Amino acid sequence: MIELMVVVAIIGILAAVAVPSYSQYVIKSNRAAAEAYITSVTSRQVQYALDARQYFCTTATAACTQTQVVTPPSEVAKNYTVSVGADNTLTPPTYSVSATPIGAQLTGDTKCGTVSLDQTGVKGISGTGSVADCW
Repeated sequence: MIELMVVVAIIGILAAVAVPSYSQYVIKSNRAAAEAYITSVTSRQVQYALDARQYFCTTATAACTQTQVVTPPSEVAKNYTVSVGADNTLTPPTYSVSATPIGAQLTGDTKCGTVSLDQTGVKGISGTGSVADCW
């Protein structure tokens, strides 16, 4: 009986160490998928600007009248809301692509929060961590 209790205690200790590590790995991999997707959207922005001489956005505003639907892949869509904002009235025009966490990703990734990328390649976060750790 004592041997069984020792085995149960060891399994409990291993589980207490492994589960948080695995959870952080899942959060980090979800964030990496979102970052890869917003990087691909920035490539679309550059191509669109070459063709139309302006950037597109996901919601029409006075500064951005050209809208496009941005449909992230399912692994990104279940954890992030992706939005594209642009200001074509500025010289030169600007844009920013951001991925805002939702659901479990929102509660688990307070270190990085919303990740973003703009037309100059500047990466940003809204969390308490550093850009170097999150990107």
